[in-house]
Amino acid sequence: MKGLAPLFIGIFGTFAFSWVGLTVIPNWQIGHLNPQMEEDGTDVYPQPQSGMVERGARVYAANGCIYCHSQQVRADYAADDIERKWGDRRSAPRDYIFERPVFLGKMRMGQDLANIGARAPADQENAPPVGSATPASSPGQQAATPARSAAVSPGKQNPPATNAGPPAQKASATPAASPATSTSPPSASPAPSASASPGPNAPPASPSPAAAANATPGATTSVSSGTSATGESAMYSAAWQHRHLYSPRSINVDSNMPSYRFLYQTRRITDAPSADALKLTGSEAPPEGWEIVPTYDAKCLVAYLMSLNQSHPLKEVRSAAAVSLSPSPSPAPGK
Repeated sequence: MKGLAPLFIGIFGTFAFSWVGLTVIPNWQIGHLNPQMEEDGTDVYPQPQSGMVERGARVYAANGCIYCHSQQVRADYAADDIERKWGDRRSAPRDYIFERPVFLGKMRMGQDLANIGARAPADQENAPPVGSATPASSPGQQAATPARSAAVSPGKQNPPATNAGPPAQKASATPAASPATSTSPPSASPAPSASASPGPNAPPASPSPAAAANATPGATTSVSSGTSATGESAMYSAAWQHRHLYSPRSINVDSNMPSYRFLYQTRRITDAPSADALKLTGSEAPPEGWEIVPTYDAKCLVAYLMSLNQSHPLKEVRSAAAVSLSPSPSPAPGK
């Protein structure tokens, strides 16, 4: 009996020490972080998201996207995430202070999505998501975080469309998986390199992955419509995201991402084609007189994807871009 008290105290002390080290201390260190801002209260990062984006996060979770995608860029000493162009810096706790829950993820069957919104074409960086109302300005909103605010305006829910499409065009539910992959069409803004995901990442007609990764941002993008010179949706634009969700293999024939056609409706064109209608070609195109439009959940999901942007510089994290731009010491003159 004399040995039970020390044993009990030892077990209790072990669990108490572990709890303090794993719960109390981390919460004391990062549990009360505030947004970073300048001394005059401007350039606030991060900012609370709109209700449309928050609903999109719930759609993202409900469809199991977290099982195939992560949202954390690891440091260059731990992984090749920065080299793969998934971000200019590692992710930091401050990036997630307004996210509940945080979709860090642990698998990468597709690319990391922490900065997927930062890859939108320049004309959509400050544009509201498809089908949303005019964005309301936020205090302290600066150009330093344009892509983060791309989908911040609250959207107005459109009336439900009649889902009375022809039998050949009925949308069928597909098992849940990720809403984005590391694949992309040939003409667009910079994309992750070929090592971003385990499978083949380029359509047959696209240039080499290295050429796609080094493509000039917005080189073939129309400023007014977010489309390329050939009429195709610019990579990572809202229209591209919708097409990717509806038919991933129309962008990359080797994609293993399931189609999310149940998030879209096929309806008859009554007066004029909807501005939100998907621009599909070939066998994916609807019959004459019909169109495929996103539901409100699809718009919210795209708004959420367009809001994912951790490119804003943080004082506590060194940016790879800042390091590469720092002047190197000039060599000493030869004797």
